[in-house]
Amino acid sequence: MSLISNRPFDTIQIGDFCDRKHTVSEEDLLLFARASGDLNPLHLDAEYAATTPFKQRIAHGMFTGGLISAALAMDLPGPGTIYLSQDLQFKRPVCIGDQLSVVLTAVEKHLEKPIVTLSCEVTNQDGKAVVVGTAKVMAPTKSMTVEAAELETIEA
Repeated sequence: MSLISNRPFDTIQIGDFCDRKHTVSEEDLLLFARASGDLNPLHLDAEYAATTPFKQRIAHGMFTGGLISAALAMDLPGPGTIYLSQDLQFKRPVCIGDQLSVVLTAVEKHLEKPIVTLSCEVTNQDGKAVVVGTAKVMAPTKSMTVEAAELETIEA
């Protein structure tokens, strides 16, 4: 059992940040393709991908966007967060085996509503940005600690 806690709106300060890590796997690409319906051979077919400028399979762009969503939901602000908008720029491809770091930083707080704008930067193991952007969320107003769901293993 794993517990996760949030950071309520009143406790978030400009400059607060989180750093979430993820290593991209073959299973990630297969499960994201299954869940999204995006079966582009660039993501799934090594032979086809070898003919592209990338020379290898790459992760779906929104898979990396999903890692940002996970950091918002699990870390900053955490459980109870409501996604309002996202602006992303895809800078470099993400490949199987890449070790990604998702850094979210609070850059603005709305004066009258519990809305926070966060800068989002995903970098690879070489420290190079693969995705940058901003997210706007409605932050929870009450502190909470909840049990994180335990997911069963899924056959890819």
